[in-house]
Amino acid sequence: MKTLLRGVALAVLLAASPAVAQTPPNVLVVGQIAEPQSLDPHVVTAANDFRILINVFEGLVRFAEGTLEVEPALATDWTISEDGLVYTFNLRDDVTFHDGTPFNAEAVKFTFDRMLDEDHPYYDTGPFPLSFFFADIAETTVVDEFTVEFTLSQPFAPFMSNLAGTSGVIVSPAAVAEHGEDFGRNPVGTGPFRFEEWASNTRVVVSRNDDYWGEPAGVEAVVFRPVTDANTRVAEMLSGGIDVMVEVPPDNVAMFSDDPGFTVHDAVGPHVWYVMLNMLEGPFTDVRVRQAANYAVNKESLVNDVLQGTADVSAGPIPPAFNWAYNENVAPYPYDPDRARELLQEAGIDDLSVTFYVTEGGSGMLDPIPMGTAIQADLAAVGFDVSIETYEWNTFLANVNPGLEGKADMAQMAWMTSDPDTLPFLTLRTAAWPDAGGFNSSYYSNIDVDEMLDQARMDTDPETRAALYRDVQQVVHDDAPWIFVANWKQNAVTTSNVEGFALQPDFNLVLKGVTKN
Repeated sequence: MKTLLRGVALAVLLAASPAVAQTPPNVLVVGQIAEPQSLDPHVVTAANDFRILINVFEGLVRFAEGTLEVEPALATDWTISEDGLVYTFNLRDDVTFHDGTPFNAEAVKFTFDRMLDEDHPYYDTGPFPLSFFFADIAETTVVDEFTVEFTLSQPFAPFMSNLAGTSGVIVSPAAVAEHGEDFGRNPVGTGPFRFEEWASNTRVVVSRNDDYWGEPAGVEAVVFRPVTDANTRVAEMLSGGIDVMVEVPPDNVAMFSDDPGFTVHDAVGPHVWYVMLNMLEGPFTDVRVRQAANYAVNKESLVNDVLQGTADVSAGPIPPAFNWAYNENVAPYPYDPDRARELLQEAGIDDLSVTFYVTEGGSGMLDPIPMGTAIQADLAAVGFDVSIETYEWNTFLANVNPGLEGKADMAQMAWMTSDPDTLPFLTLRTAAWPDAGGFNSSYYSNIDVDEMLDQARMDTDPETRAALYRDVQQVVHDDAPWIFVANWKQNAVTTSNVEGFALQPDFNLVLKGVTKN
């Protein structure tokens, strides 16, 4: 297999040359938007990385293809106690990790203890930023070799959807023990593809797992190539250097749609694109200034002109894809520069100089540089003096995730989630400020929102949960800790010889069923 993959890697490198313009047969080449941060599924947060990892790792459950409905994966079935505190899973008894070690209840316990137990011998292979999803697990118990039990400290409504997400996948205990902190460069799971190679800034290669417990993958290997520049990704697609391109630049969607050599795929998913506003210091500590920024930005122009209709205007932190929890009565801030000027005059702030962090591109970031410059111009038109600082994606995250204090007044961000709890819980609670381990980099704090979010994740009645999320959307909209910009209609393009490809609502790339003729 290693000899085969070396040949694949060489062929891919040759395919990058316009003179060759052909990817290897039965090998799928995916043009990614950035280099992965890590291939340890529990230490990453970006969809760019998850798109690779979901093909290597599996969880006890997963989302059924094309939906956000939970179905069995490494577990065959499960029961939930009447009080909602004990989840018991029966596991498949015919699964092995890619390193040949057995998948069993001990591996499940190891995985979750590693994320949650500070005394675990491999807890220091983290940090584990999305362990928030499982913080209510009080104990993971091995009942027998193929039965595992989770006891929660309190009822937690999103628990099953969080288990189905990429952060709930199971890792090989033997591989973690062997590689320690380098597990992120040597990932071992149970999925339909096994890791082969990571050549930094060049490619990640995974090969078909011939010992997979389910239906085998349709292609021999998948090569994920980081092509950070959107124009270069388009050129690679046109010249035959890649077979799949995610996050098609809006200006190019129509061109690919009109070309019979390509297929454009799109799907609505739970995505929010926004601009964080620093509420700890500077002009955005005043709610009137934050609201003024929302009125000042022409979001209709952004989604129609910059994004070419590939998104809708956002009204708040709960995306409309969660239709059961979405508040249709909360309207987006209209474009009203006169109202923006009135609010700024009321606030009486003399210095409206602000620093705006913009990224070159990243998972779910759409067309960030043109969007950033358009936002800069709209804000300047009402009196702001906006200075843009642009960063490569991973450098951008390293600057933004620890918080904006002392660095910037504004920063772009996008989230793609599988439950309405995730984005507000990780980015809007007071307890989610960066120094507490969360992603509330704008330092928003509202005790009513805190209480509603805590109640929503504990209440198992769907209607009660939905009402709470609708209220959260209204309060956050009025407090305006962000400029609410867009909800993306995700897209991708494939060459005409790729079959079985489909976009998923959770924004992952499930490539097991893809073939290439």
